[in-house]
Amino acid sequence: MNSSLYGCQKGGEFYTPSCIVRLLVEVLEPFHGRVLDPACGSGGMFVQSARFVAEHKKNPGDELFIHGVEKTDETGRLARMNLAIHGLEGDIRHGGHINSYYDDPHEAVGRFDFMLANPPFNVNAVDKERLASDVGPGRRYPYGLPRTDNANYLWIQLFLSSLNETGRAGFVMANSASDARSSEQEIRRQLIEARVIDVMVAVGPNMFYTVALPCTLWFLDKGKQGTARADRVLFIDARHIYRQIDRAHRDWSEAQIGFIANLVRLYRGEELDTILGGAEAQAKLKEVFGATPSYANVPGLCKAATLAEIEAQGWSLNPGRYVGVAPDEEVSDEDFKAKLEELSEELENLNAQARELEQTIAANVAGILESL
Repeated sequence: MNSSLYGCQKGGEFYTPSCIVRLLVEVLEPFHGRVLDPACGSGGMFVQSARFVAEHKKNPGDELFIHGVEKTDETGRLARMNLAIHGLEGDIRHGGHINSYYDDPHEAVGRFDFMLANPPFNVNAVDKERLASDVGPGRRYPYGLPRTDNANYLWIQLFLSSLNETGRAGFVMANSASDARSSEQEIRRQLIEARVIDVMVAVGPNMFYTVALPCTLWFLDKGKQGTARADRVLFIDARHIYRQIDRAHRDWSEAQIGFIANLVRLYRGEELDTILGGAEAQAKLKEVFGATPSYANVPGLCKAATLAEIEAQGWSLNPGRYVGVAPDEEVSDEDFKAKLEELSEELENLNAQARELEQTIAANVAGILESL
């Protein structure tokens, strides 16, 4: 599975924990339709989607139409083999000079019911001149190109633009994207005002085996427009939900994944689905949301924030700004360390933006002096 949690100046690829992939799938509920992963790695997102369909007593081969893009030829071949091993077929484009920023081999705009991905974070040096023809409404980058040398908001727009009018997307993203300033903030504002952002989930540190940084799960839903939740975004702080594997690593149990996914279903007004997590997930839902569970904001866990509340927070999509803390909750050393790491990452991004702005100012001043 493709994954990425890396430093601010370049992207990296790492194994995506199956529990994170499973939550993405549970929230998206890909029962039937076209599925895309434009950074598909070895195809783990597709395998988990097929598992979800099979658990609901249907044949994944009949229900899912799989499409993927993978830059590395060898990894793309692994993805095709992974699908075959699980009895699946898919159209995986890989190798050569294929690159999801510049290439659209599946002609993805507006075509897909579901999009799942864990793209490389904070990639720099994307040639934006090559993207110019794909910018604008109805194109791959509908809200414009960020001025910063960071591709996070290129990926986010690629994910959104691939969806049809009722499509859903779920993806892993660097925490810094939730609060990024300048041109990225402007793109984020447009995403929020377009009423396509459905759920944001904060994930704690040590969930990935190769890096300790926390991350955020984004869920988009173009079908929420015109519904009762159109003017709200659900924020979930799942940093305190985990199972300790060893001193340095954590994951989510099936019951924990089931609890978070059903929290989202309560918010959406959907029927609960406890195939994953069973009685344990059901008991936790009743403990938190009552004997007959119904959605409510819970300090320290979840908050359905209005667009006005989000605007007041500078269009931030950081769950911690809205959820708050549970009564009598104490900040642990691990929480402090995680917050410090988040702030360090944000500072590095701000420094990069400052360096870029400094170069722009210097070039403008030089141009003025030459014209005098």
